[in-house]
Amino acid sequence: MKRVSLSTDEIRRKVDALGPWFHNLDLHGVPTAPSHFLGDYPAVKWQNFAEVVPESLKGKTVLDIGCNAGFYAMEMKRRGADRVLGLDSRDEYLAQARFAAEVNDLDVEFRNLSVYDVGKLGETFDLVIFMGVLYHLRHPLLALDLIYEHVAGDMMLFQSMQRGSTRTAELDQNYDFWTTDQFESDEFPKLHFIEHRYADDPTNWWIPNRNCAEAMLRSAGFVITAHPESEVYLCRRGKRPQSDGAVYPAGRSRG
Repeated sequence: MKRVSLSTDEIRRKVDALGPWFHNLDLHGVPTAPSHFLGDYPAVKWQNFAEVVPESLKGKTVLDIGCNAGFYAMEMKRRGADRVLGLDSRDEYLAQARFAAEVNDLDVEFRNLSVYDVGKLGETFDLVIFMGVLYHLRHPLLALDLIYEHVAGDMMLFQSMQRGSTRTAELDQNYDFWTTDQFESDEFPKLHFIEHRYADDPTNWWIPNRNCAEAMLRSAGFVITAHPESEVYLCRRGKRPQSDGAVYPAGRSRG
């Protein structure tokens, strides 16, 4: 990758031209979203769980699904990953990510693909990052199934916005048809459906409570190994608890 040598003013003009930015990145002293409503985001969030990701990713491959402007993809490259691929379905985010990686002299690849297209990659990755995407999807469990089936090799770093109860409860393996009390419990796994908008965003579709997020991960075949931050989980690819009922293009299962 050709190194980009730009002055501060040139970087600032390019940042303005590519805006607005959702990721606040520090590009040689030029912040891309200094007035972000979440503060220095995503760095302020990353510092709460950075320690669960191996400090050295030498020899590893990383896939960042829904990479936005590439913050996490670039952090993984800084940890020495051999290959980092960032995916997003919005060209404006990919343009930001490519510019940021060039300014930071980081060799990261970016492609326009959605999570529903990961089977087209035809390869698995040692670490899959799937953060800040689930609640933007009309078909969230399908997305987890596709990740499990096609690209998850070992670890997955997962995050989803959560609303509702943060308490966990032991779930029965089966419920009688006439037993309905569990549905009144705040702790029962629930996906809250947003018909119109949430936070002025028409792509916020499904927001889980904590028990639902964790149950969806388990149902897709992931084993939660760490929960370092309220919405963040480090998972490993395990054995899918049940083989029937999955809805995704037929493929060779590795479970």
